[in-house]
Amino acid sequence: ITPIVDLAFLLVTFFMLTTKFRPEETVKVVIPFSVSTTKIPENITTLSIDSAGRVFFDMDGKDVRPQVLQAVMQKYKLPVTTLDMSRFAVMGTFGVPVSQVRQYIEADDAQRKQMSNASAGIPMDTLRNNQLADWVNAAVSYALADYNDKKAKNENVKPPRYAIKADGRAKYKIVKQVIDICQKQGIQHFELITSLKSMPKS
Repeated sequence: ITPIVDLAFLLVTFFMLTTKFRPEETVKVVIPFSVSTTKIPENITTLSIDSAGRVFFDMDGKDVRPQVLQAVMQKYKLPVTTLDMSRFAVMGTFGVPVSQVRQYIEADDAQRKQMSNASAGIPMDTLRNNQLADWVNAAVSYALADYNDKKAKNENVKPPRYAIKADGRAKYKIVKQVIDICQKQGIQHFELITSLKSMPKS
């Protein structure tokens, strides 16, 4: 009995220490249904589009995210601190202009939610202000470099993948614009995230 009790407590302790609670969604996206059973891959960059056509950015990789932030902020000649980069490394989805990114990083959860609600999303005007392309370009460059570096060291790592998570009510024009931006940054293959719908009975 004693070894079984010890094992049970060890398992409970293990699950308590390793369980990750799902963070609250920054943006609510009602994704369409499909019959695909393919799971969302690891090491993924996700572009979310809500029903209003606002675009939000997220990516895996705590080692890569600070580099992506630094590259984008430098392009726009905006300051960023080491603390900002460490916070950004563990931050979730965001959708604010570059000029507000540092304020967003330094805000608490409630303030971030207010900023997200008030924001028009990441600008992606292809003629004047295509900030989404800059985020995607930096994500592609640094994620691929990190993958090649770890692969050279024989580490078990998944190649970077990309996904679009579009609300079923989002305008097709906006979704196509996001797809075009991805393709111009060299992304020719990406996932479309949907909800699972039961297979029709034959």
